Amino acid sequence: MSEQLLQTACCDWHAAHNGRMVDFAGWNMPVQYTTITEEHQAVRTAAGLFDIAHMGRLKFTGPDACRFLDRIVTNDVAKLNVGDIRYALVTNEQGGILDDVLVYRFEDCYFLVVNASNRLKIVDWIGQHQSGFNFAMEDLTQSHFMLAIQGPRALAIATPLLGNDPAELKYYTGTETTVQGEWGIVSRTGYTGEDGCEIIVPTSRGLALWEALIEAGREHGLLPTGLGCRDTLRLEAAMPLYGHELNESIDPYTAGLAFGVKLNAAEFIGRDAVAAAKARTDRPKRVGLELEGRRIAREHTLVYSGDRQTGEVTSGTFSPTLQKPIAMAYVAPQDAEPGTVLEVDLRGKRLPAKVVKLPFYSRG
Repeated sequence: MSEQLLQTACCDWHAAHNGRMVDFAGWNMPVQYTTITEEHQAVRTAAGLFDIAHMGRLKFTGPDACRFLDRIVTNDVAKLNVGDIRYALVTNEQGGILDDVLVYRFEDCYFLVVNASNRLKIVDWIGQHQSGFNFAMEDLTQSHFMLAIQGPRALAIATPLLGNDPAELKYYTGTETTVQGEWGIVSRTGYTGEDGCEIIVPTSRGLALWEALIEAGREHGLLPTGLGCRDTLRLEAAMPLYGHELNESIDPYTAGLAFGVKLNAAEFIGRDAVAAAKARTDRPKRVGLELEGRRIAREHTLVYSGDRQTGEVTSGTFSPTLQKPIAMAYVAPQDAEPGTVLEVDLRGKRLPAKVVKLPFYSRG
């Protein structure tokens, strides 16, 4: 693997424990250790441990930090209480999505967690629009480590290492606390459809934390888990992925992400274009598709209603939980009603694909 790739604190551990390493957004990351299905099922039934240190972590301080974030994201940052976390979009002037992000509010600062593939783009976007605002931004991506532990046994495994019981945190909140007796951040957001938490510590402590969780999780069935099952898990939970369901030509309302937009709050970049998109009745809709058999409708597979092309698949896989092929797609609004039977074109052969309500999976 090229030495030019960025490495997390656990990169050598992954390679030494049979992690199949790949270049992901310029980072040397494990896609799987055993099989994607085995790791997927571990998260659904016990727990999985994900290295997500490749995701961007940007810290904002100063008197205008809140006002600036309200200028560049679609949600209402000014209404955040200490400990709150909100999902938001960064949009361009045309209302297209530059990234989907999480905004963390702490006592004396804000964090922006961004996708690894978009970190440099967002840092550049911040630089383009910071004039007139008094704040400082620090990129903590390489100086700090981040992991996620997900699954029904996740909190039982993590809690003994933490100064606060993460079960007391509400969904989409976080706190500064102690991790193995020293400073850290614990949050509860998730990207798998399961319970769990994320932990941030300085990079120098990342490997020790990872190994402690691996050891603590042995009796609970925890497995180290890679990017492969992270993708199948998030697809079952119908969570969009940048570069698939989201890009610069898709607006938040088309993507079905109205909950992340507050049009009546601050005047964020692209607000007028996003409002115009909301008013359109001909917007495509993001839907779930279920197929019979075992053939998978991959990204860019065309979707038809009779002889009319109605849309295109954005993500598809064989669901380990449901034991059937599933996909997300954008289709014309008249074809988006659950129960509608469409067709997907798999190498020239049309196969039926039924529109189903999202998410495909939600935990009990």
